[in-house]
Amino acid sequence: MKKNYFLFFLILFSVTSFAQDNCATAVPITNAGTYTVGTINGTELPAISCNLTNTSASAAEWYAYTPSQNYTVTVTSDLNENICLDTRLRIYSGTCASLTCIGGDDDSGNVTCSSGSSYLSRLTFNAIAGTTYYIVWDNRWSTAGFNFQISEIPAGYNPCAAATPITAGTTVVNVIDQTNITTACSSSSLSKWYSYTPTINANVTVSSDLMVNICKDTNFSVYSGNCPTGLTCIASDDNSGVIACNSGNTNSNLSVKTFEVTAGVTYYIVWDNKWSTDGFSFILTESPIIVPVSYNNQTIGTINSSYNICVVDMNGDFKDDIVGISANNLRIHFQGATAGTFTVTDFPISGTSDMPSWSMAAGDYNRDGYNDLVLGSGSGLTFWKSNSNGTAYTNVNPSEYIFCQRTNFVDINNDGHLDAFSCHDVAPNVYYMNDGNGNMGYYQSGTSGAYSLGITPSGGNYASLWTDFDNDGDLDMFISKCSGPPCELHRNDGNGVFTDISAIAGINVTPIQTWSSAVADFDNDDDMDVIITASAGTHKFFRNNLDTSTAAFTNITAGSGWDTNTSTNIDNVAYDFDNDGKVDVLGGGNKIMFNKGNNVFEATNYTAISVGAIGDLNNDGFLDILNGTTVRYAIPNGNNWVKVTLQGIQSNRNGIGARVEIYGPFGKQIRDIRSGEGFKYMSSLNAHFGIGTHTTISQIVINWPSGVVDVINNPNINETLSVIEGSSPLSLVNNEDKKIMLYPNPSSDNITLTNIENLEIKNVSIISTLGKVVKNVTLNESRFSITDLAEGFYILLIETTDGNKYSENFIKK
Repeated sequence: MKKNYFLFFLILFSVTSFAQDNCATAVPITNAGTYTVGTINGTELPAISCNLTNTSASAAEWYAYTPSQNYTVTVTSDLNENICLDTRLRIYSGTCASLTCIGGDDDSGNVTCSSGSSYLSRLTFNAIAGTTYYIVWDNRWSTAGFNFQISEIPAGYNPCAAATPITAGTTVVNVIDQTNITTACSSSSLSKWYSYTPTINANVTVSSDLMVNICKDTNFSVYSGNCPTGLTCIASDDNSGVIACNSGNTNSNLSVKTFEVTAGVTYYIVWDNKWSTDGFSFILTESPIIVPVSYNNQTIGTINSSYNICVVDMNGDFKDDIVGISANNLRIHFQGATAGTFTVTDFPISGTSDMPSWSMAAGDYNRDGYNDLVLGSGSGLTFWKSNSNGTAYTNVNPSEYIFCQRTNFVDINNDGHLDAFSCHDVAPNVYYMNDGNGNMGYYQSGTSGAYSLGITPSGGNYASLWTDFDNDGDLDMFISKCSGPPCELHRNDGNGVFTDISAIAGINVTPIQTWSSAVADFDNDDDMDVIITASAGTHKFFRNNLDTSTAAFTNITAGSGWDTNTSTNIDNVAYDFDNDGKVDVLGGGNKIMFNKGNNVFEATNYTAISVGAIGDLNNDGFLDILNGTTVRYAIPNGNNWVKVTLQGIQSNRNGIGARVEIYGPFGKQIRDIRSGEGFKYMSSLNAHFGIGTHTTISQIVINWPSGVVDVINNPNINETLSVIEGSSPLSLVNNEDKKIMLYPNPSSDNITLTNIENLEIKNVSIISTLGKVVKNVTLNESRFSITDLAEGFYILLIETTDGNKYSENFIKK
C-alpha cells in the first residue's frame, strides 16, 4: 500500500513539475484574465526566435491560448505588480511540430523601474476563433516568476464611436463597466470613454480631485487619433490629487492632469478600473492659450530644388529671396513688389559641385553687390560665385577633403573681405582666406600659419557661430560639440590670436551632446547669452555676465523653462518671432520657446513646425519660416518693428560681423549680423527688431567691423532702414579721438580735409553708394577736386600706412 501511495505522489509531482515546460504540456487558456508564471525552468526553447535572439535563453514557460471568437488580443506583463522585473515574450501559431511566429517583444512596457526604464513586455495581435496560439515566456533576462494579462477586444469593437461627448464642466461617471482596449497608457480590463472636441486652443485640466470623491481611487488616460489601433496617448494620471482620505489610508488616490489641446481635434478621456469600478465625478476646465504669433502655411509648387534651405537677398534689393540648390542649377525665387509674390529664375551651374547635404551659407565674398554661396557636404565644399551683374554663377570647387558640418561666411582677419569657415566632423576645423580679389586659400586649424579655431584631432565640431561675446568690437567663435569634448568658446584677442576660454567662461559643461546652440541677448542687457540646446540629453542656459564686469557665464537653466523642455533637436535658432522685443528660440518638438522676460521661456506648440531658413518673405516686418516647399507666413499680431539692412564700404559688403543697436522707451536691443546660424540653414542677413506696442525708436547705432559707427536718430518704425557704412554722421573719430573733417559739404568743385597732418596716408579713394571705387584721389595740400563726379552722395575712404581706415561722406552738387 505504501508503494502505491509513493507511486501516486511521484506521478503527481512529475506532472506538476513539468506542466507548461514545453509545447506539448502548455497550459490551456480560453479566456481573458491574469495568469501567474512560476519560476521559468521549462526544458524546451522554441527554435524559431521570433526576431529575438536566443542568446543566453535556455528555458521557457508555455501557454496555449484558444479564443472563442475573433479578437484583437494583447498579452502583457506590463503590470504594476511586476515593477522592476524583466520579461521576454514570444507568440506562435501552428502546431508543436511546426510553429509559425506571430511576434515577439522584450521591453515595450511602460511601467518603469527606479532607473526610469521598463523591461516588461507587451504584444498585440489579431486572433482567430478556434485557433491555438502558444504564448512563450523565456529566461533571456531572468527566471523569476511574474503575472501576465490577456485582454480581448471583439473584432470591430470601437470605443471611440461609443464615447460619450462632453464639454467643459462636471461629468458623473456612474460605473466603469465597458470593455477596455489595451494601449501604451492602460492595460486594465474595463473603462469608460468620453470624447471632447475643444473649440479653442487651450490648456485643459481633467480632475477627479473633488471632495465628493474623497477616499475613492481613480485612474485615467487621454488619447487623440482613431480607435482601436491609431490612438496616441498624450496624458495620463493616477494619484496626483491632493484631497486625502479621512479614514484608513490618508493619501490621495484621486487624479488630476493638465494638457494642451488644439481647437477642432477630438480627444478621448478614458477612466479605467485599474483600482476600482466605482462611480465618481470629474471636472474639465479650459484655460485659453494666447498664441504669441500665428502662421499661415502656403505650399509653393515651384520650390522644388534638391535643397531648399536658404532665405537671403540675392539681387541686392535687400528683400529676402528663396534659394534652391540642385546638382547643376541654382533656382532663386526673387521676392516681388507685391507681398508674397515671387519671380522664379534658374541659373545653370556647370561642372561638378558638392551639394549642401550638411549646411550652406551666403555672403558677397567677391564684393560685386550679389551674394555668393558656400555649399557644405560630407566630402568637401563648393563656392557658387556670382558675376559682376548677378546674371550668372560660377562653380569654384576646392580639392580639400572636409566632412563639413556648419559653414559660415565671416571676415576672420577683419580686412574687409569675407572668408569662409567650416566645422569639420572628423578633424580640426578649416577655413578659406580671401586674398581681396575673391580668391580663397585653404587653412586647417592647428597647422603652421593657421589660426587656432578648434583643433581637436577627432573633430566633433558641429556648429560654429561667430559673434562678439565680450563686446570688444571683434568676432569671437562658439563651437557646439557632439559626442566628444565640451563646447568651445574662442575669444578673438584682436592681434591675430584666438584663445579658447571655454573653461574660464564656465561653458565647458559635460556631458553634453549638441549639434547647435541658440545665441542672442535674451535678457536685453547688451551682451550675447548662450542656450546650449541638446540633440540628446538636457539643455543648458548660460547668462553672459559681461555687464557685471566678469569674464564668466552663469548657468541659469533652473526655472528658465529649458530645464523642463524635453524636446531635443539638431537645429536651434534664435529670433524674435512675435516682435515683442525679446528673442525666442525655434528648435524641436513642433514648438517655439517664447521669451517671456526675466530669463523665462514658455513653449507654444504648432502643428508640424520645425527649424528652417528664416526671413521676411512678404516684407511685412515679421519673420517667416521656409520648411521644404512650405512657407509659414507669420500673421502680424499688431506689434511694431524695424528692419535694418547694411551695405559695407570699408567693412565687408554685407556688414557681416556688424552689431546693430536700437534704443527707445523699451531700453536697448542688439543684433549681430551672421552668415550661418543653427546647424544647417542659411537665414536673412538683415537685422530684425520687434518693439512690441512701443511706437518710437530714439536711435539706431551700427557698429561696423571696420570701427566705423553710424548713428540714425528718430527713425520711422514699421519700415526698413537701409544704411551705407559711413553715411551717418558726417565725421568719424580716429584712434587718437581726433576728428577728420571735410568742407565745404555739399560742394560742386573742391573739398578740403582737416586734421590729417599727422596721418601717413597711403591711399585716398571715392566710393559710390553702390560700393564701387569711382576715383582715386591725389591730395594737393589737403585739397582735391570733384568736378569730374556726377551729382550725388559719395564716401571718401582714407587708408594709412599703419592699416587704419577713415571714412567721410559728402554730397556733390
